[in-house]
Amino acid sequence: MLAKRIIPCLDVKDGTTVKGVNFVNLRDAGNPVELGAEYSRQGADELVYLDITASHEGRKTFTELVKKVAANINIPFTVGGGINELADVERLLNAGADKISVNSAAIRCPELIDEIAKNFGSQVCVVAIDANMDNSEWRCYLNGGRIPTEKRLLDWAVESEERGAGEILFTSMMHDGVKEGYANEALSVLADKLHIPVIASGGAGKREHFRDTFLTGKADAALAASVFHFGEIKIADLKQYLRKEHVNVR
Repeated sequence: MLAKRIIPCLDVKDGTTVKGVNFVNLRDAGNPVELGAEYSRQGADELVYLDITASHEGRKTFTELVKKVAANINIPFTVGGGINELADVERLLNAGADKISVNSAAIRCPELIDEIAKNFGSQVCVVAIDANMDNSEWRCYLNGGRIPTEKRLLDWAVESEERGAGEILFTSMMHDGVKEGYANEALSVLADKLHIPVIASGGAGKREHFRDTFLTGKADAALAASVFHFGEIKIADLKQYLRKEHVNVR
């Protein structure tokens, strides 16, 4: 069995790391390059950087940030936000990113997944899915959780894999920033259905939540933000705890 990964996520707005609750009420969490370097030192397995406002102008600024991150860390990192075409992927990979994450653009134009996989390889393409429970069904949302769609979580995850996605990053909007645990039931269903890694996102508040998402949710990786940004959980301590709980971590 592959070792489970711990992935700090840095949401970037106007060059600063921010964190909110249920996708709103953002607060400043620090310099994204310095934070990334610190997580690399602490033993994080990977990082995810998301340009959460991703205006056209912001994307150019973000490319410069990606170059700085690449120069300061020595672990793989994924970049997402405002990626709408192959030229965006190429620009960010050339700036030093290892993988890219597509979300809204892939729902609007699913062929984008095929194109990224064909041109750069499936290992580069992470499909991020923001979903919420609507009438007892998990529905996918666009534009940072602002616009509901007709797509169901499981259907879209399966289609994404079939089109060439290398990983699925599932964020439960109702769990995001609440710190009461991940959406393990939905994660377990995804893990059973898919043949590619599933990254859990939304809900980490204590060490036990990571254990539960690996053992109950069957996630391959766990992504978290505020518990790391504000020093509530140290990555080395978390990994030590998980090993004691018989979770295979790197």
